[in-house]
Amino acid sequence: MGRVRYDLALRLLAGSIPAVILGGFLLRLIERDVLNDYLTLLLGIILMVSATMSMAKKELNPPIRPRMYHLYILGFAVGLTVQFTSVGAGVIVGFALINLARISPSEVVGISIFYGLLLSLMSFVNYALISSVDYRVAGMLIPGSVLGVYAGTRISTKVEGDKLKKVINMLIAAIGLAILLNFIV
Repeated sequence: MGRVRYDLALRLLAGSIPAVILGGFLLRLIERDVLNDYLTLLLGIILMVSATMSMAKKELNPPIRPRMYHLYILGFAVGLTVQFTSVGAGVIVGFALINLARISPSEVVGISIFYGLLLSLMSFVNYALISSVDYRVAGMLIPGSVLGVYAGTRISTKVEGDKLKKVINMLIAAIGLAILLNFIV
């Protein structure tokens, strides 16, 4: 649908490649559950606070103006986080791009899907190499994901940018809340 900014998605991916490689080594060295607990808690808090602030103020005004090289740094942070948590790249990247870089919500959806797919494929290889993939569960998730991506893509092209930004921030807040509730329970 012409909504993927390949220049931005590929910069994110370039930053993620070293993180995926590093994450692959760390997965073999560090007890994953311990690292996952701390990262999941931190990520849930960040998502909840950031999305809530964004919805309350309507816009975040970071002290620095985002530059293209920040995408490499964001890609590295997201790549490493995705290696250890079950949170998808789209949540973190979507929030950063829509609220900090001020990219249109429909382009954010396209970037997040394209980048997330490539990052997920790279992360899958790491988990497959350490025999840590439940193919049955993954097979059950894929059909719903494909339908969700299709529906989300259609909706993102028809909904006004400001309304879509609000919906995305509400979804991110809900994901952050779900992460925190899952961590507490």
